[in-house]
Parts: sequence; C-alpha cells; structure tokens
Amino acid sequence: MSTVLLVLADSRFPGGGHAHSGGVEEAAARGLITDEPSLASFLDGRLRTNGLVSAAFAAAAVDDSWSTLDVELDARTPSPAQRAASRAQGKSTLRAGRVAWPSPLLNSLSQPHQAIAIGALVHVAGGTPREAAECAAYLSVSGPASAAVRLLGLDPFCVNAIVARLDLAAVVDEAVKGLPMLGAPALDLFADSHARIHQQEVRLFVS
Repeated sequence: MSTVLLVLADSRFPGGGHAHSGGVEEAAARGLITDEPSLASFLDGRLRTNGLVSAAFAAAAVDDSWSTLDVELDARTPSPAQRAASRAQGKSTLRAGRVAWPSPLLNSLSQPHQAIAIGALVHVAGGTPREAAECAAYLSVSGPASAAVRLLGLDPFCVNAIVARLDLAAVVDEAVKGLPMLGAPALDLFADSHARIHQQEVRLFVS
C-alpha cells in the first residue's frame, strides 16, 4: 500500500468528509438505520452503487482527461445536492492535496467532483488507478460509517468491523474495468430531502 493511498484514506486528511454523512443522517431520521445490521445493509448498498461509480471515476482520472470525466460524472449524478456535496469535498481534497503534492498539473482543476480530485492527486503523486479506486471506494463508506457512530451512538468497534467486512476488493476489481452506468435513487432522494430540511433546521451534517 503506497503512502498516497494511506494519506488520502486517513480520516485526519482534511478532505471535508467529516461534514458529510453520505445519506446516513437522512436515513437515520427516517428510521431506516437504527442499529449495526441496518447500517451494514446501507453501507453495502452504498458501496456497490455510489462507491463503485466513485471508484471507477477516480481510477480513470489517474490517466484520462479530468474535465471530460468531471462532466461525465455530473451526468451520472442527477441529484443537485449530491453534486454539491461531491464538489465541496473535491474542493477540500484538492486544496489539501496541492500542499502535499504540489504540481502545475493541478492548476486546471478548481472545484472538481471528489472522485476526480482523488484520481488527479494519485496521478501527480505517482500512484496507480487501482490505488485511486481503493481510496474512493473506502471513503464512500468510511465517512458514512463514522457519521452513524456520531448520530446513533453505535459501538465504534462494531461499526469499524462492518466496514472491514465489506467487499471493497470486488468493487475495486469492477471499478478498474471501466465507467459504470449505475444509479442510486434512494441516495439521491435522501440527499435532496436532507438539503431542503437543512435549510429549515440545523442538522449535524451538511449532507
């Protein structure tokens, strides 16, 4: 495992993920996530949809045109709230990454999707597409898992065990094969609903 993967996947990396629940806050508010088993089901579904798409685009961004991929990922993200959350995290990730791995190649990026930012940083740091996919796949579930601990008071040991048991390897294997056309309507609805409610009352997470 390379240094770039360890740094980017570290929860202490200031990529802005701490402010986003990845749909967990809205799902919990609706009573859909209440305990470890329901969280495990949610994270598995998130990994195989949103996580797979993010991993595939992060892998592609190591070698391909970032601007084109950014537009394509926009097209695969129908929820305005999901797009805003992805770009907010992409901006934070890129800002921190520019300090860690300064490169003029990054000047063409301003506020990319998170997956594109991950792939671009892995590229300038000399990493591989698979490493970018692994990072994006892991972040798609590690942030939401941490959010569940904060929101529901779940046992952090059990929650981390859930993440450890997820089949990230299979998702990464699929991600490096090409760009999937997958959707997650429930996550889109959760994101837009959360954004509307967040305008009326303060919630713990931005998304």
